[in-house]
Amino acid sequence: QVQLAQSGGGSLQAGDSLRLSCAASGSILSIDSMGWYRQAPGKQRELVAKISSSDSANYADSVKGRFTISRDNGKNTVALQMNNLKPDDTAVYYCNAYLRSRLTVRYSDYWGQGTQVTVSS
Repeated sequence: QVQLAQSGGGSLQAGDSLRLSCAASGSILSIDSMGWYRQAPGKQRELVAKISSSDSANYADSVKGRFTISRDNGKNTVALQMNNLKPDDTAVYYCNAYLRSRLTVRYSDYWGQGTQVTVSS
């Protein structure tokens, strides 16, 4: 089995900073990309940031210049540093890993449990 355990989140004021972390564990053979998605009430889940195994990152336009994604391949972790938070960043944030486990042949998406981030003005 593979688990993605998230930490971080909470209620903050506009302009604050927050760091989300996620650790993948279990029967992992290899991880391709890792990333963060978010889902606001009444909206579809959207990509926030994604980082490849070679540390190539891409971001949603709405967070460019404010959020930074990083990963530690040796520890199977990914983090999202969020600066200058805005009320529009309010959402449940989900960690994602596209990986191959010892039980599967193909790469599959795995998800963290989600964590609430609430930004008030």
